[in-house]
Amino acid sequence: MRIEVPDHIPAPEDLGRVHFVGIGGAALSGIARIMLARGVAVSGCDNTDSATLGALRAEGAQVVVGHSADHVVDANTLVVSTAMRPDNPDVVAGRRAGTRLLPRSAALASLMHGRRVVSVAGTHGKTTTTSMLTVALRHCGADPTFAVGGDLTQLGTNAAHGSGPLFIAEADESDGAFLIYPSFAAIVTNVDADHLDNWGTVADYEAAFSRFAAGLDPQGFLVACIDDPGAARLAHDVAATGRTVHTIGESAEAELRAVDLRFDGSTSRFAVERAGLRLGEVRLQIPGRHYVLDALCALTAGLSLGFDFEDLAAGLATYAGTRRRMEFKGEVGGIRVYDSYAHHPTEIAGDLQAARSLAGNGRVVVAFQPHMVSRTRIFGTQMGEALGAADEVVLMDIYLAREDPDPEVGSALIAAAVPLPGAQVTLESDFDATAHRLVERAHPGDVILTLGAGTVTKVADQVVALLRSEEGTR
Repeated sequence: MRIEVPDHIPAPEDLGRVHFVGIGGAALSGIARIMLARGVAVSGCDNTDSATLGALRAEGAQVVVGHSADHVVDANTLVVSTAMRPDNPDVVAGRRAGTRLLPRSAALASLMHGRRVVSVAGTHGKTTTTSMLTVALRHCGADPTFAVGGDLTQLGTNAAHGSGPLFIAEADESDGAFLIYPSFAAIVTNVDADHLDNWGTVADYEAAFSRFAAGLDPQGFLVACIDDPGAARLAHDVAATGRTVHTIGESAEAELRAVDLRFDGSTSRFAVERAGLRLGEVRLQIPGRHYVLDALCALTAGLSLGFDFEDLAAGLATYAGTRRRMEFKGEVGGIRVYDSYAHHPTEIAGDLQAARSLAGNGRVVVAFQPHMVSRTRIFGTQMGEALGAADEVVLMDIYLAREDPDPEVGSALIAAAVPLPGAQVTLESDFDATAHRLVERAHPGDVILTLGAGTVTKVADQVVALLRSEEGTR
């Protein structure tokens, strides 16, 4: 559901009691946490109970399962998830009562009042880069407010109210949310066409990033990874306006370069050079070239904010990952299980490269759940091509999210595009059978990876439980 952004976004203290419709989601739960810490009265509802709802209750929110008009009787503001349908009872009742309705973007913008905002944008890598920057800054002694689209492993949360002046925010482009944030500075990891169900064309999608960058504070800066053609074009155009732009990448043209990349199992190392001078080395606890570039983006932003290289690098070395970003779920009988949110061809390719590094001489066995009919229609062929880097692929049915099914678009479209000879592909329409299919195909030394932005994350836990159960019968 699309809720219009109001012309005036009140500060948190002027919102009254705030009711979150879809409070268990990654975005809304984080906003609710910060509001609670700021003393705002918060309530909320969602379709199913979860650990997130339990945590919000413990933090002081009045949270219930299910949707009802009764929830909004004394609410002054409704914050509504984009996943909600127009006939949602809470929203219908709020409209009838004339209650203020805010999309999640406006609710987050409300919390940014009076803060120096660093927005982290890009088609891929937003969550990881935001998390890395947050962890690095905290290690440097800063106490930023932060809002991320996933739980940071070492902090156990996706958001927190900080005492310092900085606000580090994951800035989502999918519905144009990032266009309303009062950003002092920004990181753009890449600009790779996605969310065309909303933007329509690649040109319009790229134009949104241009509008985002044009809205930065004139005294601020942009960090862009110019290894990506879309981000490189953006950096060139912004620099031409006289704005401060810091470019990063492996490219020889980058201001800060990642060189001497080394991948060893679950770790990565790289050195950082500026104008041919080596600043130092960074070590990460996660594998994958794309995570090196995310870390370099975070490091560069930290340097631009005035923090020390060695302190930032030491902070990045402590980064233990973010939930659903190549998240390690367990190892049983020599089989390691990871879970990732990757749902776009570029993300799939990046995480499979990381999985291959983890597997070493073993194989990579993947379950992929396509996310949304519209994305599968546009990118299905490229998804199949990217999945060809695995050894075994179990293709699940499309996770519809807010869309309706289309008999012409299914997982078979992806399967047909997997290169031959290449990964062995199995179509599995029974969600509960997916874990069994993966376990049947895996051997000691292999890596099992569950991929997708939907409910496939549950499969990873099922695989670990099944492996333990079978191990006990041997």
